[in-house]
Amino acid sequence: MKQFLDNIFSLFYPRLCVGCGNALRQNEELLCTHCLLHLPETHYHQQQEHPLRNIFAGRVPVREVASLMFYNKGSIVQQILHHLKYKGKKEVGRYLGQYYGQQLRQEARFRSVDYILPIPLHPRKQRKRGYNQSEWIAKGLSEGLGKPYLTDVLVRTHFTDTQTKKNRFNRWENVKEVFAVQNPEKIRYKHVLVCDDVLTTGATMEAAIQHLIEVEGVTVSVVTLATASH
Repeated sequence: MKQFLDNIFSLFYPRLCVGCGNALRQNEELLCTHCLLHLPETHYHQQQEHPLRNIFAGRVPVREVASLMFYNKGSIVQQILHHLKYKGKKEVGRYLGQYYGQQLRQEARFRSVDYILPIPLHPRKQRKRGYNQSEWIAKGLSEGLGKPYLTDVLVRTHFTDTQTKKNRFNRWENVKEVFAVQNPEKIRYKHVLVCDDVLTTGATMEAAIQHLIEVEGVTVSVVTLATASH
């Protein structure tokens, strides 16, 4: 009976793939099999040297940095992230976070992570959106990697304008004083993995890391769902 009702419901309210917009099959969740198999994955987590390392070189010490997918304008990745940030599809963050976390778990250098820290939103922006997409990514990474995530360590103290149309310098000016660390004792001498949705210039991530590395003995790694092609 439940199956029958589910079929009737999906007839009028079909579940659609957040990548291509086609109807999902019964065993598919959020992304259809075709889109999942054709994600433009970077595989950077398997490589010792890759372009993302250059983003932070000479700026802040980062042990590991990796990103699941390449981001290009008009691509399936842009479509997926648009659903995550602006269409209320927070589950996409958890789904892809878990998917990537399972891959990271295969790499010894990511297995040394103690805690996952999402880039926080300002409370005002979070109230407007209803959730922090990075926190949902952290939930998924936590499940896939088998490591806990913390939301009470890295906090955002100032409201900022959107970063989308700013260059690196302006992005840095926009975010350099917006983060703070509370409960530093939780991450003292720990390896923390900071996560976000997209890595472009790295300005937001760098601003957060500046505060984290002030905590004694902390080591920072970075993971995002997507990165602009470098």
